[in-house]
Amino acid sequence: MKIRAGDTVEVIGGNDKGTRGTVRLAMPKEQRVIVSGVKLVKKAQRRTANMRTEPGIIEMEAPVHVSNVMLVCPRCDKPTRVGIESTADGRVRVCRKCNEVID
Repeated sequence: MKIRAGDTVEVIGGNDKGTRGTVRLAMPKEQRVIVSGVKLVKKAQRRTANMRTEPGIIEMEAPVHVSNVMLVCPRCDKPTRVGIESTADGRVRVCRKCNEVID
């Protein structure tokens, strides 16, 4: 998967189209990412033995499929496709618009 935790992405499909956020968690096996501030859902939470959990209705981010987000290039500040090139150091991610190394 070409999107990793900590990347800035823009949503390209769904109700949150056009929203930018940071990837909090990447789940490569499920092909999903959790983006901060995107796809907020309400969940009923009950009190548990652990006192740190807050009972009631909480708002949390749900996973988004990786095909619905695009990586934002740090240099050109536009959503872009990601290419992979081999260098002497190993494989690196590259912006397809400005050919700048992302990693």
